[in-house]
Amino acid sequence: MIRAAALASAFLLALAPAPALAWGNMGHRIVGEAAMRALPRELPAFLRTPGSVRDVGELSREQDRSKGSGRIHDHNRDAGHFLDLDEEGKLLGGPPFLPLPATRAEYEKALQAAGIDSWKAGYLPYSIIDQHQQLAKDFGYWRVLSYAAARERNKARRAWLRRDLARRETQILATLGHLSHFVGDGSQPLHVTVHYNGWGEYPNPNGYTTAKVHGPFESEFVFANIDPLSIDAKMTAPVDCKCPVEQRTTNYLTATSRFVVPFYEMENGGGLRPGDPRGVAFASERLAAGASELRDMVVSAWKASARVTVGWPVVRVDDVLAGKVDPYDALYGKD
Repeated sequence: MIRAAALASAFLLALAPAPALAWGNMGHRIVGEAAMRALPRELPAFLRTPGSVRDVGELSREQDRSKGSGRIHDHNRDAGHFLDLDEEGKLLGGPPFLPLPATRAEYEKALQAAGIDSWKAGYLPYSIIDQHQQLAKDFGYWRVLSYAAARERNKARRAWLRRDLARRETQILATLGHLSHFVGDGSQPLHVTVHYNGWGEYPNPNGYTTAKVHGPFESEFVFANIDPLSIDAKMTAPVDCKCPVEQRTTNYLTATSRFVVPFYEMENGGGLRPGDPRGVAFASERLAAGASELRDMVVSAWKASARVTVGWPVVRVDDVLAGKVDPYDALYGKD
């Protein structure tokens, strides 16, 4: 429900600089929970329980809650939350964002060749891809463990398989939280632009604000104005791009970047003032876009999991499910 107008006015009062988090606690919860509620029935039933929905909502905040752990921890992770694109789709005015290099090492090399620090340009697409691939692997283990535990006749082995299945379900929820966070970051236009906290020191013929609007918009404004359950109805229909996750991710972030100028135009017109419906509509649409993309990426990871390998020595998930391989030794380990 819409919260008190006094709380909404926090947007106008909270203009002091703050670390960029890309949605506050409320926003990240909304994205994670809405996506989980929207998962299709083809996915494992444990994901759709009220407890799992709540857990993913809370775990969606973890990448921000861990900030401040130490210099190495923070420096290694902070740039994974954003991508600084200009209006021409270039990274900090240097090389183009697309095509995305195959690895972060190649990405950093390209930026360095242009005299740009990759830690300042951000590497959000790699954070999303990394967690999508991890989720596909986690789902692969879940498929194999579920299959094996239901068919294992040795009592001791069956007990271990069931315990490991429970561990894997816990791991899946944690991975979902991480993926949710970065996908949520990618739906916030100020996380995919050089104009991430006010227009900054760039040509500004339209007189867009240079105030520190990032934190107040994604945190106080969302908390004051957005009904979490209203986002479900605003989510888009599922989309299967039938493309690699790398392409899906770059398509998603490129689409989000098109909302940067509309955000500043809306802010310039007073859309973030208390009582103005334009800011509420804008934030709701962006949160729904994040939840929709997360739902679709979870489905994508589930489908990909049927073709991954698990254990050591590795076994193929599809071979196990076809009854061609006993996976116990690969799962428990022989070394």
